[in-house]
Amino acid sequence: MLPPPSPDVRNPIGNTLALTEDRRHVALCLGSITLRCVSPRIFVDIAIKGLMAIMNESDIQNLVKQIPDPILESPLGKLKMIQQVVLENKTVQVVVELPTPAYPQREQLKSLITDKIKTAYPEVESVEVKFNVVVRGKKSGARIGLRAKNVIAVGSGKGGVGKSTVAASLAFGLKHLGAKVGLLDADVYGPSIPHMAGVKGQPGVLEYTTSEGQTIQRIEPLDADGLKLMSIGFMIEEEQAVIWRGPMLHKILTQFVQQTEWGDLDYLIIDMPPGTGDVSLTLSQMLGLAGAVVVCTPQQVALLDAVKAISMFNQVKIPVLGMVENMSGEIFGQGGVEKRAAEMKVPFLGEIPIDATFRIKGDAGSISSLFDDDSPVRDSLLRITENIAMEIVRNLQDEPDMPQLEIL
Repeated sequence: MLPPPSPDVRNPIGNTLALTEDRRHVALCLGSITLRCVSPRIFVDIAIKGLMAIMNESDIQNLVKQIPDPILESPLGKLKMIQQVVLENKTVQVVVELPTPAYPQREQLKSLITDKIKTAYPEVESVEVKFNVVVRGKKSGARIGLRAKNVIAVGSGKGGVGKSTVAASLAFGLKHLGAKVGLLDADVYGPSIPHMAGVKGQPGVLEYTTSEGQTIQRIEPLDADGLKLMSIGFMIEEEQAVIWRGPMLHKILTQFVQQTEWGDLDYLIIDMPPGTGDVSLTLSQMLGLAGAVVVCTPQQVALLDAVKAISMFNQVKIPVLGMVENMSGEIFGQGGVEKRAAEMKVPFLGEIPIDATFRIKGDAGSISSLFDDDSPVRDSLLRITENIAMEIVRNLQDEPDMPQLEIL
């Protein structure tokens, strides 16, 4: 008869391991079950199998869900970012759902998950972390049938600060990262987006027949390297001035947003006219915007008007995602926008250096090439694009989705 296991020798999980006095017999206690083996080799095999049985997928999943996201600083489980955890032999596979293709810290998140699992379960030999992207949004255009998850307004308090350049760069940046993007040039008095994007032509007209036999027409946007684009600049001569009162402006903007066949979009970027006019009010009444980006140059004169733009967005209940400092450098100064953003408790999204590359690419109609590997401004633009996308995700944590209406 074998002596009972000694209670003072335990493994990290709490199962009792004991040796008899003559060391010829080994016992492994798992809960109420005690296994005794004459051969230490057999014991090791049983012990490993017992430990792996205790280390189950559910426990690992709960562990991973408690890990705080390095950017959003909330647990991955609360953020609903863990799609799947699979335990196979001694390998753990974790599938993470990213809320935007612009998520910037994939390697850091991967390391956090790997280290946490291996620390808690040393017997795990390999951790594989895979990422899927499911763009999240507040379904900004749901109430008018616009199938865009996020609509972002890019505005400024005054003209000449590079607002249209930033809007186009944001649109092409999100597309570069893998999102489905549309760009609406709502700056009807100075439509520069078509030239910068290098797109010419007139929008087509698509016809749909409803189940009741009614024919409905929709505007077909133009394509710019895979990005859907709409502008009043496609409908007038290049030298023609647009002289409209508010009602006409409201009508054309409604057509561009509601009657254009945008399809399914992750992001729709709207290049706003400068100032604090009718367009912001129209958009706030028509859409539940994901937010607004305010573009400004660093000098004090421009900052005075940027503050007014932020005040306008606040008054019409459009969330301010943050401020971008454009043309940062010796000519206009540096750091003015970041300082003002801190004073107003508004996120600072980054700065864009004053660089001739913007003029050259914009004049050539190839602004999409700003994201080429050899572009000197690529990194700064990508960083701002990532910051804007993540700011939207941060705002979404406490906001429910809007119901989607299907409207032709």
